[in-house]
Amino acid sequence: MDDRKIIELYWQRDESAIEQTDLKYGRLCRGVAYGILGSREDGDECVNDTYMAAWESLPPQRPVHFPAWLCSVTRNFSLNRIRASLTQKRGGGAAMLVYDELEQCLISPESVEKEYETKELKAAVETFLRTLPKADRKMFMYRYWLMMTVPEIARRMDCRESRVTSSLYRSRQKLRGFLSREELI
Repeated sequence: MDDRKIIELYWQRDESAIEQTDLKYGRLCRGVAYGILGSREDGDECVNDTYMAAWESLPPQRPVHFPAWLCSVTRNFSLNRIRASLTQKRGGGAAMLVYDELEQCLISPESVEKEYETKELKAAVETFLRTLPKADRKMFMYRYWLMMTVPEIARRMDCRESRVTSSLYRSRQKLRGFLSREELI
């Protein structure tokens, strides 16, 4: 079913909107959640939370890129679940490893101007990503947005893990230089 029709079902408060969303984008949303959480049970809960958020948000919203919107909502629920888990356990995890890799490029959370800097940083990272070759950009997004492992990225990109590792390293170095030139770090 076309995305506009699915969104229209939400606007009509037709419960089949959730079923249609799951048929068309359930696998995608579960892939995002499973990749971040590493747990089917937690991932399924985040996907269900995504569908509930869609039900509550549509209307008044009409996302232009429905699948991207769904992935973003699923990702946020998944990250919130990790944060809650880490708060309880004070442990580590795959998501924290991803953040650790980028830590040197990001602004301190204690910054007074955090909100402004966050918006500026987001725009700068988007600009930076457009400068990367397509393959490097995909690897960067798979790793730092979808939180895939290096072996998963290598399989998806049909290349060796060493290629992924070196690409990610070079991209992080370029990002650090870019953000430094933009005076964001």
